[in-house]
Amino acid sequence: MPDAALTDSPTATAGPPRPRSIGNRIVAGRLRDLALVPAILIIAIVGQIVSPVFLQPDNLLNVLQTMSEIALLVLAQTMILIVKKMDLSLESTMGLAPGVAAWLVVPAGAGHGLGLLPGWSAVPVTLAVGALVGVVNAVLIIRFGLNGFIVTLGMLIVLRGVLTGISGGQTFFRLPPSMLYLGTTTWWGVPASIWICLALFAVAVVVLGWTSFGRSLYAIGGNVDAAKAAGIRTGRVLWIVIVTGSVLASLAGLLLSGRLASVASAQGNGYIFTVFAAAVIGGISLNGGRGTMAGAFTGILLLFLIQNVLTLAGIPAQWIGALNGLIILAALIVSRITSGNVQD
Repeated sequence: MPDAALTDSPTATAGPPRPRSIGNRIVAGRLRDLALVPAILIIAIVGQIVSPVFLQPDNLLNVLQTMSEIALLVLAQTMILIVKKMDLSLESTMGLAPGVAAWLVVPAGAGHGLGLLPGWSAVPVTLAVGALVGVVNAVLIIRFGLNGFIVTLGMLIVLRGVLTGISGGQTFFRLPPSMLYLGTTTWWGVPASIWICLALFAVAVVVLGWTSFGRSLYAIGGNVDAAKAAGIRTGRVLWIVIVTGSVLASLAGLLLSGRLASVASAQGNGYIFTVFAAAVIGGISLNGGRGTMAGAFTGILLLFLIQNVLTLAGIPAQWIGALNGLIILAALIVSRITSGNVQD
């Protein structure tokens, strides 16, 4: 029987379509998930040669914890790109959501807050702000049919301005324990943020690869008109994807704020470039309908390992950005030649 949330007609006799082209793309995508593994292994070898510290557990855990925050943005953007949309405002949501929570719960005069709400409410407020941003984006993109790129670019600017306004351009500090917990605690000797990141990616892999909802995302990204003709409730699916993406961005902001024990007025600035780079390197098509979560994860992992190697090699910080850009271009070229999993 069809998934009632995804089909327009209660009399449909089949779930979301499984055209051969979509099925082949998913299978091929799963095979291409391993395309970046050789590059990751090479970087690991080079890193160990550059510094014996590279493969030490503490260094690897530090890389993974730092990566986990942006990885949630990559997860969100990947879902959105698969349905042939994009969300530039994710980086601003990452800053605004925990910023609003800190503004409301941090005591007045002791960390630049208002102290209006109890500390335990910080986490639900953060997630609620993320959901609200997603709803606004979805209304403008889906209900009013506005261009997603322009809408989310405008939202990026608006949200950044709101965060600067409520913070006065300063940093919120003295955060309550509820905001610090996920960014500072460890579970079984591993930072909680790493467990959360891995769990969410695992769920996303299962949903996209083995559920009717996941097949609906690929169908919409491949041909939205055909998806509608097949009975997929495209509007509802897009709503879920866009709102979920913003909630994930707010969770990423919570993890970052907890680790740094503060919320800066510029939190998240510039992250969207790394997010897009990781997604595309990982095989996510900007044309929609192609790519997997496992591929996106290897993309962000590769970028952070490279950055760590450059840091351990003593490369001046002002040059790391330029070298990262060159490496991204090289990775794209190699990925295109070896597997053809980059935007045509």
